Amino acid sequence: MLLRSRGNREKKKDAHLPFLSLAEPSSPYCPFENQAVILLVPNTTNLWALCLWGFGTRINNKAFAMRSRDEELEDFKTRINLTEYAAALGYLIDRKKSYGSSVLMRSGADIVVIGKNADNDHWIYWQVDAGKGGPGADAGSIIDFVQQRKGLNLGKVRQELRPWVGGAPLTRRPDRDAFVLDLKPITKDLMRVQARYEAANPLSTHRYLQQTRSIPASVLADPRFSDRMRVDAQGNVLFPHINRDGICGYEIKNADFTGFATGGEKGLWASRVGEGDTALVIAETAIDALSYCALHPDPNSRYLSTGGALNNSQPDLIRSAIERMPPEARIVVAVDNDDGGQTLFDRIQALFDDSSGGGRVLIDGRPQRVGDDWNDVLRASRAENESQKNNFPEPGS
Repeated sequence: MLLRSRGNREKKKDAHLPFLSLAEPSSPYCPFENQAVILLVPNTTNLWALCLWGFGTRINNKAFAMRSRDEELEDFKTRINLTEYAAALGYLIDRKKSYGSSVLMRSGADIVVIGKNADNDHWIYWQVDAGKGGPGADAGSIIDFVQQRKGLNLGKVRQELRPWVGGAPLTRRPDRDAFVLDLKPITKDLMRVQARYEAANPLSTHRYLQQTRSIPASVLADPRFSDRMRVDAQGNVLFPHINRDGICGYEIKNADFTGFATGGEKGLWASRVGEGDTALVIAETAIDALSYCALHPDPNSRYLSTGGALNNSQPDLIRSAIERMPPEARIVVAVDNDDGGQTLFDRIQALFDDSSGGGRVLIDGRPQRVGDDWNDVLRASRAENESQKNNFPEPGS
């Protein structure tokens, strides 16, 4: 069906079609001079779609409406600061678990990690309990955040969010200190890594660490390692790696299993920092660092591990860790006594030489026996102690 407008229709009909515009006479897309043309075309659902030809361009009116909605949704995702919106709903920032690229916020039992997607600048979130993964995980953009928490359909969500982009008066904004102004963009994979780690449980004791790896309970309970180890739903021990933007991955350890967080990247595992620290111990793994601590107890030492060979971002992190140590501090390189350990030792020594001086001293802290790491030494020491205990004669024998 073809309807011709303008040149041969009454003015009163114009009021019903205000969107019609004059087509350019020379346009190859308009066969009628000084006329706009409407085409009624059946679409795939057997409904009639209204198509407007004007200014040399064919425009599908239904598609135009959809595009307007999509533009509005895009505005919501990029322009509305999700930390501010969440704060308006009563969510509070956990600043101890927030970084330059992500913020952890709580409202009762609901815990979310919020960031900005590096791919499209959308504000995104991942609900911590859903961090274990799965197709039904509570995560996504601000649209998903509102739908999940208010149970609104898309139309109601649009009405809810329009005041936040100037489409309607906004009655109240949260206090400035209740949210962050901006965040460094982060990948969705790293957001998921952070949510998975936050969903894991704090570790106080662990059979694998204590029995298989011989880590004393006193070391696991040391305040320097508080929240530096967690246990996931499968019972694996997680050692978080941190870079300048926050948690970026984690080592995964259990009996006969070693892995690293899917989608994560290596930073440095590190103990907490003490004001009076005079030594920095650098190991290949977190378990090696804990083992060194058990064998060489020192309340003024801080520890870090690389998770093996260095990637491109880790040298700068190590150099910064060295330079944050006070003058005359000891930098103990407690890596494995093997070829890989030698390579790592040489890299760390070069970083030490490049760092600012301050009288710091580099110490070769590798195990004496070739092939050993510090957990090998710790387990051998425990076995020897148990053997001596068993061979000690009973009183009165």
